[in-house]
Amino acid sequence: MKDSEFHALADAIYQHIEARIDDSGVDIDCETIGGVMTLTFENNVKFVINRQEPLHQIWLATRENGHHFALQGEQWIDNRQGHELLSWISLQAKLQGETPLAL
Repeated sequence: MKDSEFHALADAIYQHIEARIDDSGVDIDCETIGGVMTLTFENNVKFVINRQEPLHQIWLATRENGHHFALQGEQWIDNRQGHELLSWISLQAKLQGETPLAL
């Protein structure tokens, strides 16, 4: 994969997450600066989503752990535990952020 393809795919994921948050009406602050997206929940839990260009991965940091997601087919899959990125963010938003979020 070329770097430009990776950035287009990562941008699409970021836009999807932001749109779903906006459409859901939940109280999650979503801020993206320089390729780093930060989600801040009402209970002050933060998730940081960061693109890792050299590895063509998307990294997610939660209070529980860090996760590295690589594209496998059409999905971003955690290379350690096998979780899919969007469903994992949704689950952790519920568990850690105490906020329902369907991505």
